[in-house]
Amino acid sequence: MAETPDTSIDPTARISPGAVIGKGAVIGPYCVVGPNVVVGEHCRLTSHVVLSGHTTVGERSVIYPFASLGTPPQSVKYRGGPTRLVIGSDCEIRESVTMNTGTEDDGGVTEVGNHCTFMVGSHVGHDCKVGNHVTLANNAVLGGHVIIEDYVFMGGHSAAHQFVRIGESAMIAGVTGLGADVIPFGFAIGQRGELDGLNVVGMRRRGYSRADIHGLRQAYRALFLVRGHFKERVEAVERNFADDPVVARVIAFIKAGGSRPIMKAGKTGQAGERSPAEES
Repeated sequence: MAETPDTSIDPTARISPGAVIGKGAVIGPYCVVGPNVVVGEHCRLTSHVVLSGHTTVGERSVIYPFASLGTPPQSVKYRGGPTRLVIGSDCEIRESVTMNTGTEDDGGVTEVGNHCTFMVGSHVGHDCKVGNHVTLANNAVLGGHVIIEDYVFMGGHSAAHQFVRIGESAMIAGVTGLGADVIPFGFAIGQRGELDGLNVVGMRRRGYSRADIHGLRQAYRALFLVRGHFKERVEAVERNFADDPVVARVIAFIKAGGSRPIMKAGKTGQAGERSPAEES
């Protein structure tokens, strides 16, 4: 074990030889840290935390009791290799959170960005890529290979199917199931998730102007609340909003594609407006 004189390790903790404990880190009672774990400077493991596998925790992150990070992926395709979990700096990981390492077939790394919050019982599956300033509320769970961009909020008991993508600043309502990709700035809700407009509150908090929000609302209506083939609507919005950088990010996300379809608007796609499927 590599540690510095100013670390604090409770005598009941179990730190394996080979583990690296950064300067100023605090390891509380009954924590278990495996031999291939790196704990960053000024991290705090409050108590009863288990860090295993090839896991790196960024500096100043705080981990609460009964969190289990770096266990093998829950995947029948995993072949026992030294895959990794990398967690960024300044994260808050609350009680009973679980995160798995990656699999050999998708780069071998599960990644979590900086300034993320994982509330009680949330889960990050194998090979997920989680951006910065992401929040998972209580018992929100991610299947394998999920990609979450920056500033996403997932409500309590929400769930993302494997390979789903969630664009930046999207808001996922509680108890929502995601089987399709959610556009940047989108608001998804429902047991089988559907778009219900935009995360306007989140955009305001990030400092987007009224003009930015107005332009994106117009583009959203043109994408999801009119008739016609979706591909043609995407092309039309790309032309008509060519000078709007916010809309451009939504179009880029759609065109990048993935394993899942793009989530469409439900019966009320925004502020009571009916989607074309509900029109007579």
